[in-house]
Amino acid sequence: MIELLKKLCLIDGTSGGEDLVRDFILKEISDFCETSVDPLGNIIAVKKGKRTPKRKIMLDAHMDEVGLIISSITEGGFLRFKTLGGINTSALMFRSVRINGKINGVISGKPIHLTHGEESKKLPKADSLYIDIGAASKEEAEGMVRLGDRAVCISDFTECGENIISKALDDRVGCAILIKLIKEYNEYDFTAVFSVQEEIGLRGARVAAYSVNPDAAIIIEGTTAADISGVGDDKTVCNLGRGAVVSFMDRATVYDREYYLAAINSGMSVQPKRAVTGGNNSGAVHLSREGVRTVSLSVPCRYIHSASSVASLRDITSVFEVCKYMIDYIANDK
Repeated sequence: MIELLKKLCLIDGTSGGEDLVRDFILKEISDFCETSVDPLGNIIAVKKGKRTPKRKIMLDAHMDEVGLIISSITEGGFLRFKTLGGINTSALMFRSVRINGKINGVISGKPIHLTHGEESKKLPKADSLYIDIGAASKEEAEGMVRLGDRAVCISDFTECGENIISKALDDRVGCAILIKLIKEYNEYDFTAVFSVQEEIGLRGARVAAYSVNPDAAIIIEGTTAADISGVGDDKTVCNLGRGAVVSFMDRATVYDREYYLAAINSGMSVQPKRAVTGGNNSGAVHLSREGVRTVSLSVPCRYIHSASSVASLRDITSVFEVCKYMIDYIANDK
């Protein structure tokens, strides 16, 4: 799976600009299922298995990654931007960026040696930053980029023991797992959704869930892990290497209790998410139509929403295996 994940992570695809990711996924899965693309850009893939489950099952992973969108150009040729998704300013400062897959630049702001007093002790506000693409004037910059163009922080894909370091692990790990399920899981029918625009408000999944109209859903995600030096056990949320993270509640969803317990008591490598924080596409899916019973299975990711997120291959494999278990469980649930 690592080569597949590498290819996915190194594709640029911010919210509303998932085209290249979508094209790659369609090529990967088209021989294994029936696919369609809805007007918003979600891939809806129907995978036929040996049997039809009692309940219609939907699995979701989102294609988009956090990034930047160019909002204005200064007279000096610098690019102002807004963030697509939640990105802390500390993850942006002086990062190299790539615009439209071809224009390189660097995020900068007021030089530190020109700050004084309390200003020098604080992070600058995101709206004070800009992208320097080497343009000498507004006219030169306008010949290179347009308002609404997208940028991502440049990242390598690095293996570090059993861990990997890359941008876009949220949620290309979910996409890789879902592709592998489509190719290898054959027991029961399911519908796979590769959704758009999760990072800016769960928009793609809301549309897809209405269209698919499932009885039950499994959301495959990356989630924050804070198991690092200086963070107490009560704040770590989850740990790398301990398996799939199963949520009982977050800021958008109270998860189906039976499905949560089924995953936790599966005897597989799992861990509860030890905080009621964040949210994912479950927040939209479980409220669709008459309501959808939902479970969330996540890969722990350190430094999430940065260009250097860290995840464990062991956890990715665990989420894949628990997904298979939960499809079987839901398919036979009375």
